Amino acid sequence: MTKRIAIVEDDEAIRENYADALRSQGFIVQTYRNKQQAINAFDLALPHLAILDIGLEEDFDGGFDLCRYLREKSATLPIIFLTARDSDADIISGLRLGANDYVSKTMSFANLSARIHTIFKFLDAMSNPQPVDKLIERGELTINLDRLNVHWKKTLVNSTITEFWMIHSLALNPGHVKSKQQLMDDAKIFVDDNTVTAHIKRIRKKFNALDIEFNCIETVYGMGYRWNDGK
Repeated sequence: MTKRIAIVEDDEAIRENYADALRSQGFIVQTYRNKQQAINAFDLALPHLAILDIGLEEDFDGGFDLCRYLREKSATLPIIFLTARDSDADIISGLRLGANDYVSKTMSFANLSARIHTIFKFLDAMSNPQPVDKLIERGELTINLDRLNVHWKKTLVNSTITEFWMIHSLALNPGHVKSKQQLMDDAKIFVDDNTVTAHIKRIRKKFNALDIEFNCIETVYGMGYRWNDGK
C-alpha cells in the first residue's frame, strides 16, 4: 500500500521542495500551510505519517498543538518535527508531546528520508511479524529483533523505533555502561545529550506504566546509562 505523508509547513518553497522529493520516492504527499487547514483534513482521514513545523503562520506553537491533536487521535501515528527551532526546550517539548523524531531543517533530505523509511519499516515489522523470531531475554525483558518489539513481563512495551534500539543497546550487554553518544549511534539518531536524556525518561515512564517497581535502567553520572537486573 502506498503511504500517505502529510507536510504542515507555512513556507511554500520549503513545503513543496520536500513534497516533490518525497513524491519522487513513491509517496503520496498532502501539504498544508497552517494548523486549521491541516486539522480540517485530518478530521476526514489521518495520513500514515505527519511532518510538522512548529511555527505556522501567526501561530507560534501551532505544530505543538497539531502534535497534541494527532496524538489524541492516534497513539501510533508517526510524527516528525521538521523545524528551524532547535533549542533544548523545543526538542524536549516535542518529544514529550509524543513525536517520534525531531529533525532540524539544516539536516539533509537524505537523512530525513532515511528516518522516514526506517519508521515505515518498523511499522511494517510490527504488523507483519516473521515466523522465525530472534529473541533476546534479560530476566523479565524480551526483545524480538524480527518483530522489532519489546515485552516486559510478557506485556508489550509501546516503544518507538528510536526507543526500541536504545533499549536493545542497553540490554544487549547488561552491566556495561553506554554513553549518550553510543546510544545515539546504536539508535541511528543525531541529537544532543539532552534529547537522549528525554528519550531515556520516556522509556522509563513506559516501563513504569507496566511495572511501578521497574528500575533496570541505571544512570551512571558523568558516563551514561546501563541495564541491570533491578535487584
